[in-house]
Amino acid sequence: MPRLVECVPNFSEGRDRSKIDAITAAISSAPGVSLLDVDPGAETNRTVVTFVGEPEEVLEGAFRGIAEAARVIDMRTHHGAHARLGATDVCPFVPVSGVTMEECVELARKLGARVGSELGIPVYLYESAAARPERKNLADVREGEYESLPSRTGNPLWTPDFGPSSFPPKSGATVIGARQFLIAYNVNLNTRSKKLAHDIALDIREKGRRKLDASGAPVKNKDGSYVMSPGKLPECKAVGWYIPEYGAAQISINLTNFHVTSLHEAFEAVVEEATRRGLRVTGSEIVGLVPLEAIRKAGIFYLRRQGLSAGVAESELVHVAAKSLGLSDLTPFHPEDKIIEYRLRRKDALVDRTLRGFVDELSSESAAPGGGSAAALLGALSAALSAMVALLTAGKKGFENVAPRMSDLGTEAQSLKDAFLEDVDRDTDAFLAVLAASRLPKKTPEEISAREAAQARAERDAIAVPLSVLERSFRAAELAREVALHGNPNSLSDAGVAAFCARSCAEGAFANVLINLTGKDDAASESLRARAEEALSRTLAVVEETSRLVREKLETPLKTS
Repeated sequence: MPRLVECVPNFSEGRDRSKIDAITAAISSAPGVSLLDVDPGAETNRTVVTFVGEPEEVLEGAFRGIAEAARVIDMRTHHGAHARLGATDVCPFVPVSGVTMEECVELARKLGARVGSELGIPVYLYESAAARPERKNLADVREGEYESLPSRTGNPLWTPDFGPSSFPPKSGATVIGARQFLIAYNVNLNTRSKKLAHDIALDIREKGRRKLDASGAPVKNKDGSYVMSPGKLPECKAVGWYIPEYGAAQISINLTNFHVTSLHEAFEAVVEEATRRGLRVTGSEIVGLVPLEAIRKAGIFYLRRQGLSAGVAESELVHVAAKSLGLSDLTPFHPEDKIIEYRLRRKDALVDRTLRGFVDELSSESAAPGGGSAAALLGALSAALSAMVALLTAGKKGFENVAPRMSDLGTEAQSLKDAFLEDVDRDTDAFLAVLAASRLPKKTPEEISAREAAQARAERDAIAVPLSVLERSFRAAELAREVALHGNPNSLSDAGVAAFCARSCAEGAFANVLINLTGKDDAASESLRARAEEALSRTLAVVEETSRLVREKLETPLKTS
């Protein structure tokens, strides 16, 4: 698994393209960094940049971007609709894969120390990297915005975590941190009223609004702070604003943990509050990138609300989510550009070839792709057929009693299909890694040691991939058996083929495990061999049962209505 960190710096420039290009060019100049998205806003005068890479590569890219922003942006002349504290307003690190939150916290602290010492910019740490609890919340750190910086000088409560205690007028201050994936999301209204939009924001955001007494005056705590009435949505920050270029007001939302409050929950909450005020939601927009899971959840929610099965292909879930949320209301929503996993997809994936292209490659003299990739593809075909039978059952008259289960089964089958498809390329990659390791130099003791370590890693992966395919084939076989038992009888042959594909998948994956264990007689290898044999036996038993069931049913004339 690659060690990937996402970094999403927000720069206080959204109008001058030459300055934006200079900043993004500086970020891209860091080796290993992949620039994924640049999202400028003229009214907010702010650009959200998203890039990924290995931890140290991202750290370097972030530093170069902050340095360039300090050079080209002058905060003394900056004005925009969005709150900001400096040329680089905020710079969070987000764990993506193979990296912990603790590692991202360490990256934030390293970057903060470097920005403070080398660039002379005051730095505050926030979210998971916060050194003081009162600085965890970005809104609290940014209170008063850039204009409040002169009053902070000499105030011990506002001493920066890194850098000088005086605030340079040109660059302002910067907030650096580590957090979970944040979805920046705007919901559009059929009004120009900023007041109405912000009123909705107060009702939905976690912080809520100030509590009022019987006379309408704000209620205060003993320390003088306002007592708040919490809003509807946890892990949600929101404000209302008006965007002249769109001719509409928006609810600007930050979902700080979409596992707690999802995209569709936020959207539906705004719809409810807008309707209560006589307004209508016209659509919404994603600012920056969004995780695939958030879009998938929305697609599932809206399909189920329509009384339809959610066991459809991922592309259909994305389509339904985009339509239901109105993501193309202002500008076209292109999933390949806005969904982070799609942006990180490899360009040469076997599974993205045409069917003929893949089979032609399989038939070439190249040793990869080979039997392992073919076995994984058979697993995907098995799961796809089970998903199809489930869909042809769940929505049909006469199958109401099994419709809920078929809908759930279809959803599981689609996920299983996608996992098998990933293994088509993973198996080929594992084989190529074995070849690459065998070709490493071995002239010095250091080279020999490095070569042996690389070979050991590659051989482990070469066994792990087909073994995971083999063990997953059991579940594919179980799903095929279930749709054969309870699915639409007109699709019985499809259920049978699903079972037979699962069997071929298991047999092929088992063969690939064995060939990679050839010549190994240690205890670990024997354990893996036994594990593979047990997985194969379990799958074959289920397929044999399904085969008998299908034959018996096919020999019985189908009932006609």
